Amino acid sequence: MDVQQIISAIGLQVINHLPVYGGDINKTYRLQTADEIFFLKVNDSAAFPEMFRKEAEGLTALRKHFSLTVPEVLKHGEAAGKQYLLMNFIEKGSPQKHFWQSFGTALAEMHKKPDACFGWYENNYIGSIIQSNEQTTSWQQFYGGMRILPLVRQLYDSGHFNKTDVLQAEKLCKEAGNLFPEEAPALLHGDLWSGNFCVAANGNAAIYDPAVYYGHREMDLGMTRLFGGFDRAFYEAYNAAYPLEPGWRQRLPLTQLYPLLVHAILFGGHYLHSVRNTLQDFK
Repeated sequence: MDVQQIISAIGLQVINHLPVYGGDINKTYRLQTADEIFFLKVNDSAAFPEMFRKEAEGLTALRKHFSLTVPEVLKHGEAAGKQYLLMNFIEKGSPQKHFWQSFGTALAEMHKKPDACFGWYENNYIGSIIQSNEQTTSWQQFYGGMRILPLVRQLYDSGHFNKTDVLQAEKLCKEAGNLFPEEAPALLHGDLWSGNFCVAANGNAAIYDPAVYYGHREMDLGMTRLFGGFDRAFYEAYNAAYPLEPGWRQRLPLTQLYPLLVHAILFGGHYLHSVRNTLQDFK
C-alpha cells in the first residue's frame, strides 16, 4: 500500500509520515505538516466495509458527552482501494495528580446520558468483528440477542463450541433479566480497556478506538477490569459520581463474557476456556 496516495487524496501538505505501531487491525501513521500533527488510520475498504465511517460516528458521540479528551474526526473516506480516518494527534503526557479520579468521574457523567433503547442506530465494529446493535427496550433481550448468542453460535458453527456450550449460553441469557439490575440504557465506549486510553498532554485521560452503543453501564466497567483493571481511585470516583448497584463486582463475569467471546473468535486458545468457565459458573 502506498500511503502517499491516501495523503494526496486527503489534501494535506505533509512534511513527513511515520508508522505508529501497537494495533493489529489497522495501519496507522503520524503525519506532520508545517503547522499540525495528525493521526491517520488505514484499512482495506472491502474487508471491513464502512469501518471508519462507523468509528467516526462513535467518536463524535463520545466527544459530545465525555468531558475529557476524545480525538476529533477531521476526515474519513476512501482512496486507492483503502478506507482512511484522519484525526488530530493526541500528544502523550504525564498524569496529573487526580488523573484516575477525573477519569472515573468523567465516565460516570457520560453514563448518565440515557437513551430510550439499548443498541445503536446501526451495526458497527468491535475490533474487526461486526457488532450487532438492533435496538430494544429490554436489556435481557439485547444482551442475549445482540451480544452473547450471536458470538456463541459463531463459535459453534466454526466447531469450537458444542451443543452443551450453546445450551448453557441460552440458559444464561434467559436469566440475564434477573442477574442484572434494571437501569436506563447508557452511552458506552464499548471497548474500554487499558489499550484504548492514554494520558494526554494535559495530564487527563484520552479515550479512543470505541465500539459505541447504548447498553448497561456495567459493561464498560467490566471491560476496564478484564485486562488488569484500572486504578482503585477510578472506581471510587465513578461510584461517588454515579453509585453502582450492589453486587457489581460479582457480575463482572457477566459483563466480561462479551469481550471474552470476541477474543475467543479472534484468537481462540485460553479465551475459549474462559468463556466456558463463565457459562458453567452460571449454569
